[in-house]
Order: sequence, then structure tokens, then C-alpha cells
Amino acid sequence: MKNITVIGSGTMGNGIAHTFAQNGFNVSLVDISDSALQKALQTIAGNLDRQIKKGSIDEAAKTATLNNIKTYTDVKEGAANADLVVEAATENREIKLKLFKQLSEVCKPGVILASNTSSISITEIAAATANPANVIGMHFMNPVPVMKLVEVIRGYATTDEVTGTIMELSRQLGKAPVEVNDYPGFVANRILMPMINEAVYTLFEGVAGVHEIDTVMKLGMAHPMGPLQLADFIGLDVCLAILKVLHNGFGNPKYAPCPLLVNMVTAGHLGVKSGSGFYKYTAGSKDLVVAEKFA
Repeated sequence: MKNITVIGSGTMGNGIAHTFAQNGFNVSLVDISDSALQKALQTIAGNLDRQIKKGSIDEAAKTATLNNIKTYTDVKEGAANADLVVEAATENREIKLKLFKQLSEVCKPGVILASNTSSISITEIAAATANPANVIGMHFMNPVPVMKLVEVIRGYATTDEVTGTIMELSRQLGKAPVEVNDYPGFVANRILMPMINEAVYTLFEGVAGVHEIDTVMKLGMAHPMGPLQLADFIGLDVCLAILKVLHNGFGNPKYAPCPLLVNMVTAGHLGVKSGSGFYKYTAGSKDLVVAEKFA
């Protein structure tokens, strides 16, 4: 397995492309917009520069990594020679099903199709393809070049051989793969999102403020960042989408999204990506300031 196609050049997509390319794989990075692809390459170059400053790589490694990445705006062209396709498109069920159906038609026989989805059923995604046995989940964590975990999600039809191949491939990337079965939220988000949702409820009900809630979890529970800051980092729209998957999948009211979270997403306060969530974000500033709504 040498040729990797990554679909989607956003935060997760460019991180996945960076990681594969840095480990010597030939990477085809695909997006519908050339400007998005150029932005992704700039992001990857900037992240490689940070690695150089830390002494973890040198200039030659940076050059080799960037040379391992080619960009495409056409899925058929970008995935034609892929041994593995990793989809990292937007977390939207209809988009993913349509994309996997297309990949099943244009890729060479035997290709493994993986999704970086954080919550959508791998079994359902696989059912849209001609060969469900070769479909699997590879749920990377953000930031991909840094975080060690990869959730490897087996769909109902995923074979032992495909699972073993992806587990070993993840180790080649320097990751720690964990095999899980295909149920709503898998492991990471089934546990994480209810915690974030409960933190939002704690704010919504006036138990404590944003800073206080995050401080309790950081200092009392040794979390590297508080749940509200983490929600901003993930994207409040993404958190809401995952909670809806959990709520619909299990039918349990404990997964129902907090009304405050729903209102914030509706109002366009999505966290870091929009400049405002539970905190407000200014370009170039590392200061964490509670948003005026909650100050």
C-alpha cells in the first residue's frame, strides 16, 4: 500500500495528508476548490515549519513531505491509482453516501475505502458501495500530525483482512490504533459528547460560568483543556451534529443537545472557526477571553 488519496483538504484532511506524506506515502489530496487546496498546502508547510523549530524534522524532511503531495479537483483523477482512500469531507451523511458510491465506481478493484467520520455509521456508508467488505472507519484526532489515537471502526461487513491492514498501516504512521465496532458515536464521541453537552447544560442552568466550568475540569480532572474550550476547538456545529446522531441512534433523551448549544449554532457562533463561541478568538492572539454573552 503506497498510494493514498485523501478527500477533503480542511483541517482534518490536510492533517491526514501531512501525516501520510511525512511517512513516505504518495498522497493525492482532492477538493472541489483549487483555492482550498492551495490553502491546505500552506497550512501543511506552516505545520512542518513548526516541527522544524521543535527539532523533530529538518528542511529536507519538509521538502520530501511536500513533494509527496499532489492536488486534484477531480475525484476520478485523484483516486484512480489509490490503494487506500481516506474520506475527510464535511460531516454530512448525504454527502458521504454520494461520495462513497462515486468512489466505488471510479477506484481500482481491491481499493480500501476509509472514512474519517466522527459519528456516521460505517455500515451505512459501506452499503452505498459495490464492496462493503472493503469499507472501514479511520477516525483520526485533531491535530492529526500530533495526536496518536486512530479509532479503527469495523462496519458490519468489514473483513478481518481489511481491519488488520488498516491497524498495521496506522502503526506505520506512528499512531496507536484502537479497533471498535460500528455503533453511534463509536467510543470517543459516545463518551466525549455527553460530557461536553453536560458542560453546556451546566452553563445554561447557571451553575457556573464558562471559565469556572473549564477550570474545574482542567485542575480537578487533569483535562488538558476544559470541555467548553474543547467544544469551540472541535466546532459547535460538529458537536451538535454528533449529538443528533447519538440521540437519533439510541433514542435516549440523555443525548438530547442542550438548547443553548442549538441556539449558538443557529446564530453562527461555532467556536474557533467563526471567531466566537464560549470564548472569543482574535487572529494572532493566544489569549483566551470569555465571550461577551457569558462574561
